[in-house]
Parts: sequence; structure tokens; C-alpha cells
Amino acid sequence: MNKPAFLLKWAQDIRASYWFIPAVMVIAAIALSYVSQWIDHNVDLLPFALPDALINTQIEGARSTLSVIATSVIGVTGVMFSMTILAVSFAAGNYGPRLIGNFMRDRGNQISLGILIATFVYTLMILRAVQDPSESGGIDAFVPQYSMLIAVAGCLLAVFTMIYFVHHVPETINVSNITASLGAKLEAAITAMIDAEEDLPDAPVVDFPDREVDHSVRVSPAGFIQTLDYRQIETICEDHDWQIEIVKIPGDFVTSSTVVLRIWADDGFTEKHLSDIQECFAIGSSRTENQNIFFLADELVEMLARALSPGVNDPFTAINCLNWMYNSMTVAERYKGGLGEEGARKSKLGPHLTRDALFKRCFLASKPYCETDHLAHEHYKTLVARVNAG
Repeated sequence: MNKPAFLLKWAQDIRASYWFIPAVMVIAAIALSYVSQWIDHNVDLLPFALPDALINTQIEGARSTLSVIATSVIGVTGVMFSMTILAVSFAAGNYGPRLIGNFMRDRGNQISLGILIATFVYTLMILRAVQDPSESGGIDAFVPQYSMLIAVAGCLLAVFTMIYFVHHVPETINVSNITASLGAKLEAAITAMIDAEEDLPDAPVVDFPDREVDHSVRVSPAGFIQTLDYRQIETICEDHDWQIEIVKIPGDFVTSSTVVLRIWADDGFTEKHLSDIQECFAIGSSRTENQNIFFLADELVEMLARALSPGVNDPFTAINCLNWMYNSMTVAERYKGGLGEEGARKSKLGPHLTRDALFKRCFLASKPYCETDHLAHEHYKTLVARVNAG
């Protein structure tokens, strides 16, 4: 697979994973345990000395303290992250399963899990370092005093993490916070698109040859296009003076028989070139917001649709979704002159984001759902009138 496309997809997968940051913190905790034990074996090298009151723990006291810390932390971890699963299940059922990725990507949840698990692992590593003369085969008793202090500090940090987490979980499933987060991401994606357009040359006039395409590119396996390396395709096109039409873009579903790209190449097209172009496409099992600005708009529409369903009947959440859609339209029209007549794009071969396309994906897609509720429909008409009035 082409390295830029693969690495970008890999980075997005890690960003959406729940394990990466906790795994890194666990590895760091293991490394810290060895460093702190080395310090305990070489206390004379330290430029300072702690008061005796802090480093006079005896063997049994050290073992009891470390055992209590390890047991308590891992017990609290299990309870706390049962709350996470419950919150995710609730949010997926009420707001849409595609929002699960937003909870998985939440840094607060990831770091909280990492602190608790890392504290547990560090405490176990220090617990095994405590030595009793009767068990050590003639070796002197050893209590890693400085390591003990770090373990106690980790325990205190875990307590504050628990307090933060209990506060953070309700915030993450608050419907107003969810819609605000999606609206802010959509706004940021639009502004990034407009900023990128300023650095690009004028859109080239597309004039494809009046004949059949020479090569139609397909990719496998089936799935959604998650990442497309536009720069690599541009480079290949310019190096060989080919004309290329990108048929499918990130967010589209493709099968092994779907044409994703067409090429007009007079000669010199080889299997190596075909492989290089295919590797510019990274395929996954689901749509993501990476290179797919409409995915964020679709998530707002999905939340609106679920809010207005008979089982939920929450018009105020739908109104909030409409407000953030209106905000995105305002940004698209006014930020640095707006999208313009031709729209904006991030790369020469990339698709243009136009005002009409954004309006269609946000407001027109929401219209059938808003018509079922009086409050939502009135607010919908008000915002559409404002958008049309400019």
C-alpha cells in the first residue's frame, strides 16, 4: 500500500482506537518502574535526600500499601469503564451508532483509562521488587522507598482521575455537547477547505479526450474509501502526462467491480503504474470524517432524524442540530469570502465543496424529518429563509 495513504489511514484508526494511549502509558509505567528501582539502588547519586518520615516504610507496610493500591485501582477501573460501555450503548441507541467513534476518540476517556491501568501496572512492578531477607537467599532486605512514593503519588492521581471521569462521562453523552462538537468539527472542516483553496492554483479546465478511456482502475476489497492520496495521483499524472478522472472519492462505497478512476494514457501504462494508483486508495469497513466533510453533516442529520422519531420525540435537539447546520452555511458564505461560485478544494484533483452541495446535504436532507414536527418545521423554515437571503 502506498505509504502516505496507509499511514494516514493507520493514524486515523489509532486516533479512533481506545487502546493506543493506554498501551503507551502502560509501557511508560513499566519503564518508570525500572528507572525508579535503579534510583532506589543508587540513592547516593541523588543530589538531594528526602526526609526520613517519607522513606521509612518497612517491608510489611510497603507490601500492604502497594497491594491496597493495586487492588483498589484495578477495581475502580472495572467499575468506571463499565460506565463507559453503558454510556456508549446509550448514546449509540439514542443518537446513532456512527457517533461511537466520537466517544472512542475522546482524549479524556483514553487518558483516564491510561492513568488507572498504568498506576496498577507500576504498583505491581514495584511490589515484586520488595524483598524480605527470609525470601531473598541471603540478600539484604530491600524496600524501594522512592518507588513507593511514586506509587502513592500515582494513587492520588488515580483518585483525581476518578473524580474527573465521573464528571466527564455525563458531559460526553450530553446531547447539546454532542451536537456542538459535530457543529464545531464541520465548521473547522469548511474553514480548512477555504484556507487550502487560497494556496492552490486556479482550477484547470477539464477537457478529457473524445474517445473511450484507456484504463479503468478498480480496487479491492469492497468497502468505503477512507483515504485517497491525491498528491500521489497528481504526481503520477504529471510525470507521464496522463489525464485522470477520479470517479469515487472518500466516503463512497466501492466493490471490486466499481471503477474508481479513469485514465487516458496513450502508451507506457504498465501493471506497476496500475498498482501504484490502486495503492493511493485506502479502503475500510465504515465511513469516517477523514477527507469526507459530508460525513459530519450526515451525522447532524442523523441526530435530527432520531430526535424527531416517534420513540424519542425531542424537537429541541432537532432545533439545535439545525442551528449548527445554519452556522456551517454562514461560515461557508462569509469566511474569507466564502466558498465562491466554484467552491473550494484541498487539492488540484480533489472534489469541490460548494454552497449548494452543503445546503443539500444539511437542510434538504433534514426537510422530510422536520415536516413531521411543528416546532422543528417552523425553525427549519426560518433558517432556510435566512440562508437564502444571504
